[in-house]
Amino acid sequence: MDVTWVTDLMENFGAPGAGAAIALENLFPPLPSEVFLPLAGFTASRGGMSLVAAILWTTAGSVVGALVLYYVGALLGRDRVRAIAARMPLVSVADVDRTETWFARHGRATVFFGRMVPIFRSLISIPAGVERMPLPGFLALTAAGSAIWNTALIMAGYLLGENWHVVERYTDVLTKVVIGAVLLAAGWFVVSRLVRRSHARR
Repeated sequence: MDVTWVTDLMENFGAPGAGAAIALENLFPPLPSEVFLPLAGFTASRGGMSLVAAILWTTAGSVVGALVLYYVGALLGRDRVRAIAARMPLVSVADVDRTETWFARHGRATVFFGRMVPIFRSLISIPAGVERMPLPGFLALTAAGSAIWNTALIMAGYLLGENWHVVERYTDVLTKVVIGAVLLAAGWFVVSRLVRRSHARR
């Protein structure tokens, strides 16, 4: 991926530019924080910004991006999600209800740990908004989880210097593992639902 625009942001605006890049990454998950954050660390190692500022601004960017998606979920609302589910094949309103119950029990841990999982670190904000998770708790957990993730990758880029891009190789493996797990779970869901429907018809 061409990260020239991110480099330009950081060179022209320093740590606030890094924060803006991470805010965009949260809104558009295909943009890789696994590249942006080590690059911010590398920039800090060259004196382009302070290390502390890089961590604080990127964490602020993460919170801003997550907050936008939270409100997307809040505007979408439970009723609209249920209506969409009712029209989708292999999905029932009961599935939505079970998801809601699960999120009510584990939502706080999901928001916190989800900020450290590729792909889901952005998407987890939407169900939090749908379920109207109390905003102060959502912001605190999002900031805490994001700070851990951002600090780890920024420090890696800072310590690796010119070899900052090596970080992407390892996080790319983690991303592929997550995607594989999701595909397996989705496959199991579809197969089990088809089998259940087949038995019901008999």
